[in-house]
Amino acid sequence: MKQIEEVLNIPAQHWVGDGFPVRTLFTYDNYGEALSPFLLFDFAGPMEFPPASRPRGVGQHPHRGFETVTIVYEGEVDHKDLAGNSGHLKPGDVQWMTAASGIVHQEFHSQSFTEQGGTFHAVQLWVNLPAKDKMSPPRYQDIPSSRIPTVAVNGGKLRVIAGEYDGTRGPALTFTPINIWDITIPAGGKMELTVPSGHNTAVVPVTGSVELNQNKTAKTAQLVRFTREGKAVHLSAQGEARLLLLSGEPIAEPIAGQGPFVMNTEAELVQAFDDYRKGLMG
Repeated sequence: MKQIEEVLNIPAQHWVGDGFPVRTLFTYDNYGEALSPFLLFDFAGPMEFPPASRPRGVGQHPHRGFETVTIVYEGEVDHKDLAGNSGHLKPGDVQWMTAASGIVHQEFHSQSFTEQGGTFHAVQLWVNLPAKDKMSPPRYQDIPSSRIPTVAVNGGKLRVIAGEYDGTRGPALTFTPINIWDITIPAGGKMELTVPSGHNTAVVPVTGSVELNQNKTAKTAQLVRFTREGKAVHLSAQGEARLLLLSGEPIAEPIAGQGPFVMNTEAELVQAFDDYRKGLMG
């Protein structure tokens, strides 16, 4: 069994733009090695937004050197970049954006959600890229809920967004071995999941709370980090719970990050800022 290393406290909320009330569960500054290849986890909402005339969100901003993974639970998100790409995310949908050599994009609540108002709830992960892939061409994988396979597990269900579970593969294309499983456990339900030994592994309750390995409990927006050794993770829920399980093969390379750029050296960061100022990111 994978042993629990720690259960992180729930951080304070802050705003990204005017549309995303976010709790940053970890960043590459404090857990870059311990949770590699994952660099950052933003937990947005849930929050009720009243109807408005102007979409809320965050305007044009750059990324280089990594990927963002956005999972929408409630509400809707529209994205657009300076190269003319755009997309629309509804509940259950996922966007896997590979910034790689550079993207300048924006993210806002959709027009229909803005006009109607409602509950907004989403998460965004940053996933590192190996040095050899950091300057690859950018790409988008807009993955609708209908493309994400669901596996029944002991009365609950597991959506395979990336990686594999029990022979079922997720639709996301990844540069390194990664599992992202979106799991729902009914009240009183239990699951024992097998995760690759050697992977950095974490569990985050999205709604509800869950008992892990029969000795620790995590609440909504808490992150539980496990040892790399071992394979089994035991989950049980008192009430219905929804959670994300993340696992990935560590990328054993230096991390140099500042703001929206994550590279391997300080010189590469300087180059990223210079390229952005020169308009070389799409």
